[in-house]
Amino acid sequence: MKSHPLTRREALKTAALGAAALPFLGSLALGADAGKKKAKAEAAPSPTLYPPAAPDGRENGLRLGVASYSLRTLPLDEAIATVKTLRISNIALFRAHCNWEAATVDEVKAVSAKLKAAGLTLSGSGVVNLPNDEAKCRKAFENVKAAGMQSMVCKPDLDALKLVEKLAKEFDQKLAIHNHGPEDKVYPTPDVIWNAVKNLDARIGLCIDVGHTQRFGDDAATAIRKYAARVYDVHMKDSVAVIGAQRDVPVEVGAGRLDIRGMLRALLEIKYNGVVAFEYEKTGVNPVIGLAESVGFVRGALAAFAKA
Repeated sequence: MKSHPLTRREALKTAALGAAALPFLGSLALGADAGKKKAKAEAAPSPTLYPPAAPDGRENGLRLGVASYSLRTLPLDEAIATVKTLRISNIALFRAHCNWEAATVDEVKAVSAKLKAAGLTLSGSGVVNLPNDEAKCRKAFENVKAAGMQSMVCKPDLDALKLVEKLAKEFDQKLAIHNHGPEDKVYPTPDVIWNAVKNLDARIGLCIDVGHTQRFGDDAATAIRKYAARVYDVHMKDSVAVIGAQRDVPVEVGAGRLDIRGMLRALLEIKYNGVVAFEYEKTGVNPVIGLAESVGFVRGALAAFAKA
């Protein structure tokens, strides 16, 4: 794994924190103005550090999103508000925000309606466990379909793969199987996932967790290129854990050992159409600043690529 200089990171950290603060700057300015100045400020466009994202959340070639595990200690409404503050429109909901395995269809429809009202797209889920039990699997499929989820991030039991394939076809639902690194005895790497699903229906693909991939000792950028046709989700993070570590040591994106720019270049090269979902795991206490720094680093890198 490659390290990168921190001087650029410091600049991007400032950009990230500025990006997080932008929605509040207008209100502060309005408080200082009066009369015609106030009216003029209200009519003027808000200042931005980056151009507006496309309707699908695409910025300089990639769709950015947030995995709500990053905000696992916040209630759903606060998680939604945070994602909007970061000017991101794609969200993948962790089970603390919607329990895909156990919720009712009416409950998930209510959550989906709340996201739509906030202008957010439900791009994925936290890892949904899919056992070799048709009733339990069917319930999860019914829930994600009712919510309008783009790709179910999941972990099927190996002996459930044929059942899961049948349901993926029936519900016309994309699945993205998540790798969890050295401690995962079923799907430690993208390679293992690929070998398990390559002969199954093309709706069944991969969620490449770049941190766990690198911690295992594989190269995430190589995996992205190698399995481009079936990469349906990406969990973006950074880590200072060494290869083979049984426990991750997550940090802000740009502060760790991972070659983030190399991974972003690989995603751009394959014209990746899924979501790059930030999964900030360093802390569940006051996670917003670290998440904002991570988003800012990636935005800065993508902006630099676009200008090169």
